[in-house]
Amino acid sequence: MARALQLAARGLFTATPNPRVGCVLVRDGSIIGEGWHEKAGAPHAEINALRNVGAGPSQADVRPPVGGSEPDLRAWGANNLGAGGTAQAGAAANMETAHGATAYVTLEPCGHHGRTPPCADALIEAGVSRVIVAMQDPNPLVAGQGLAKLRAAGIAVNCGLLENEARELNIGFVARMTRGRPWLRLKIAASLDGKTALANGQSQWITGPDARRHAHGWRARSCALLTGIGTVRDDNPRLNVRDGVGGDTPRQPLRVVVDSRLEISPAAAILAGGSCLIACAVDHPEKAAQLRALGAEIVVLPNTQGKVDLPALLQELGRRGINEVMAEAGLKLNGSLLRENCVDELLIYQAPVLLGDGARGMADFGNLSELAAAKRLKIVECRPVGADFFIRARFA
Repeated sequence: MARALQLAARGLFTATPNPRVGCVLVRDGSIIGEGWHEKAGAPHAEINALRNVGAGPSQADVRPPVGGSEPDLRAWGANNLGAGGTAQAGAAANMETAHGATAYVTLEPCGHHGRTPPCADALIEAGVSRVIVAMQDPNPLVAGQGLAKLRAAGIAVNCGLLENEARELNIGFVARMTRGRPWLRLKIAASLDGKTALANGQSQWITGPDARRHAHGWRARSCALLTGIGTVRDDNPRLNVRDGVGGDTPRQPLRVVVDSRLEISPAAAILAGGSCLIACAVDHPEKAAQLRALGAEIVVLPNTQGKVDLPALLQELGRRGINEVMAEAGLKLNGSLLRENCVDELLIYQAPVLLGDGARGMADFGNLSELAAAKRLKIVECRPVGADFFIRARFA
């Protein structure tokens, strides 16, 4: 199953909106075939493994970003993405030789017709004798149906091997299926004294190039990148994936701008070179038409204070099949996301530099009168990245 998780991680940057899934076929203690799911509409991991029977294990040893220390995603993507998924899809079908084998799959095989036929049917047709699954699929369209179909066909089924690791690899997919909204990471680049920009808004660059490349790995695995109108005005970011992460032509996440009064300039860099969704609180038909002509999409989601309803925005992203969101914003939007309990995980890059009392902080979510009201997190990763320090923390 550990090998199946390694294979599943090859879809880290490409599988969305589908889950990342790997499959290993074993007979007499030896791997006879393996596969993973590359992208939506492509063959699923089980089908690729069945097609690759006889090829044995591939030579690439890919460590998935689950448990322990997060790998350097930039190096991971450069070394391990490419033709792997495409090559498996072109392998000759050889299902009959999987008869009697054990299939190790990181996610319950689907039992319904979607873009591709049911994988449970393919395993039954191939004659596998046992299926070991890391976790049940949280998708209500599957939700145990695949396992039930396998058992009804007389195949021995076990579920739960390395389940925590499998959930971690698909943390966004699980979040979307179980609560209707994506997993949101809040990325902050800060000084040693917790400042994110000078008083005049200047922030490029607090952290070094290694930290910025590392952050692009998190961008590449995200389905959407979220920022606010203040950051767009101050930094004019492209908010895209680059620096060699995600292959030669990386998938570009949806860019999402929180802009309550629809103040974004049509010349903003974020509107070029990819899809952009602008969330506002007040409809401005003429400005909206101008932005739509540039390829942007506008959604009006007001809350009772005349601001963008952030929980409603996340629900909207969930309906669009967005699994993982990374927010890169300023202290106001950061504070709003924290205050409204929209954040699941913090990614903090801290540089050995001091900016002083007048500089801008990490987040403005109000003044606390007692420590009991503090937002407490659990550190899950802490390590140097170049000259800076990386901290990954989750709310307990």
